[in-house]
Amino acid sequence: MTVRKSAVVTVVDSNSISGIAGQQHHHWQFGVIVINVSSAAAAASMVPTSLSSSEGRLLDRQVGNCNRENYSDCCEDGKKYPQYRCSPPVTAETPATMTLNSFAKGGDGGGPSECDNKYHPDDEMVVALSTGWFDGMSRCLKNIMINANGNSVLAKVVDECNSVNGCDKDHDFQTPCANNIVDASPAVWKVLGIPKEVREHSIIWSDA
Repeated sequence: MTVRKSAVVTVVDSNSISGIAGQQHHHWQFGVIVINVSSAAAAASMVPTSLSSSEGRLLDRQVGNCNRENYSDCCEDGKKYPQYRCSPPVTAETPATMTLNSFAKGGDGGGPSECDNKYHPDDEMVVALSTGWFDGMSRCLKNIMINANGNSVLAKVVDECNSVNGCDKDHDFQTPCANNIVDASPAVWKVLGIPKEVREHSIIWSDA
C-alpha cells in the first residue's frame, strides 16, 4: 500500500503503567498519536519494555474520508489519540467493551481481515480483538465465547482492532482502538439481543 505523506501521525508521549491483577504485575505501555495535516515530518521515540519489541517509529498517515456506518470514531486533524501495545490479562471471565463493526467489503472495517485476507458478510459471527489480545495473530481463526445481556455466542477471531495504528486507509481513517475492545459483527450483536444503537456494551469473553 502506498501512503501519501500529506499527514503525519506521531508518537508524542509514552509511559509505562503498572497494574496489579491477583498476584501478577502487568505493565501497560501506551503512547499518543497526533494527526497534523500541515506537518511534513516528525520524530518519535518510545522506550521499549519487555512487552514491546518496537522502539517507536514515524507513522506517516493520510487523513481521509471515514465510514461512519456503525458510529465509528473518525480521526480529526490535530487531535491526540492514545496508543496501547498491551491489553488486560485474559482469564476465564475477561471483561471487555464490545463495539460494532462491519467486516464486509465497503463496510466501516476498512481493508480485508488480517487473519485470512478476506471480507466477511454481516451475518457471519466474527470479531476483531485489541492488539494485546490479538497477540500477534495467535488467536486467528479461533473461537471466543462472548457473554452479555443473558446470552452467549461463539465468534471467530478474524482481525485485529489495532490499538497502535490508525488514521489511515487500512483502518478506514478511524482512531486506534482502546486496549479492551472486542469489535463484533452485526450478527454477534443480534444473537446477544443488543440493539446496534447502543454503540458499545460491556461483555465478558474467554477463549473457547
